[in-house]
Amino acid sequence: MQKFLKLVLITLLFLTSAFTPPASAADIANGGQIFSLHCAGCHINGGNIIRRGKNLQKKALKKYGMDSLEAVTSIVTNGKNNMSAYKDRLSEQEIQNVAAYVLEQADKGWQ
Repeated sequence: MQKFLKLVLITLLFLTSAFTPPASAADIANGGQIFSLHCAGCHINGGNIIRRGKNLQKKALKKYGMDSLEAVTSIVTNGKNNMSAYKDRLSEQEIQNVAAYVLEQADKGWQ
């Protein structure tokens, strides 16, 4: 019985250590760095210095249909109204990262 348990434990350890997240998984820490460099000028602490109501707080994101990874990714990529497009400045992965960061921060209340 002990040999069986050791085998199970070794197998679990191997599987756990061998797992790597998919290449497309968002890197939220990198998203935070990108946000600081490219977005915080207008969106400091989740605000919006151009249009106050269209901020990055959870309530506003939900109100304007921007409360999903797809929606935030789209607006960062293509821009809209006063929001600049970043498809020529950031890679798709960087855009995914910053979108994930924005949604995480909105969930935390930008604290």
